[in-house]
Amino acid sequence: MFKGSMPALVTPFRNGELDLETLKHLVEWQIDEGSTGLVPVGTTGESPTLTHEEHETVVEEVVKAAAGRVPVIAGAGSNNTIEAIRFVQFAERVGADAALVVTPYYNKPTQRGMVAHFTALHDCGDLPIIIYNIPGRSIVDMTPETMGELAKLPRIAGVKDATGDITRVSQQRASCGADFVQLSGEDASALGFNAHGGVGCISVTANVAPKLCAEFQQATLAGDYAKALEYQDKLMPLHEAIFIEPGLVSAKYALSRLGLCSEEVRLPLTGLEDSTKAAIDAAMAHAGLL
Repeated sequence: MFKGSMPALVTPFRNGELDLETLKHLVEWQIDEGSTGLVPVGTTGESPTLTHEEHETVVEEVVKAAAGRVPVIAGAGSNNTIEAIRFVQFAERVGADAALVVTPYYNKPTQRGMVAHFTALHDCGDLPIIIYNIPGRSIVDMTPETMGELAKLPRIAGVKDATGDITRVSQQRASCGADFVQLSGEDASALGFNAHGGVGCISVTANVAPKLCAEFQQATLAGDYAKALEYQDKLMPLHEAIFIEPGLVSAKYALSRLGLCSEEVRLPLTGLEDSTKAAIDAAMAHAGLL
């Protein structure tokens, strides 16, 4: 159910408020372009600056707009287990297909603490849970052994792996089983990730180039790595340019160049430097988007 190219959707703003009409248009565009799932209110969706009410509104609106055409994996992470339970239960109530839950950031739990956190989220309802392992943001790193322990629970369905270490895929296949859903959380290494046994990517670049990212994923899943490499060559400059500064800021700028979304972000994030804009423009032209 969860495979292919799934954008970690930006959250559009207008004059400081949620721009829900633009959000709905982005959902339609993503589905039309071939994205195989949608992931609202992750880091790229500016979850750290949304109120709880805004967070839930975005999830509900994306579920409604998708209307069952593609799965919705709702961002539901927190470093506060009680808060994460609220988000997981809300996502289930409004019809999301799974919850994406990041390893708890800032308070640096042990492996034992992470097992307790994810077990509590597993037990709070019936929604499948995708673990989001991103040590660069959360500081903690869930080991393959810990993930294997959690994978024994029936609704711990998979991982979004943003470690950048493609050998983790093989290690996690050994600890979690071949049916455990492994999704890349890093666009630039998604080619190798799938070659090791991954089945898709929760992507920042797919906000901007959904069709190319979807076709790239289709090629890897069909085992056509020669074709996938052609897409990789086309997309790699964009993968790199988008992360010169925070990826969501860059994604919104690129969407603005396509006339699809404003550049507006919330503090402490700010607009891009002109040099970054130039790099993104060049990368979009290289990919055939401008």
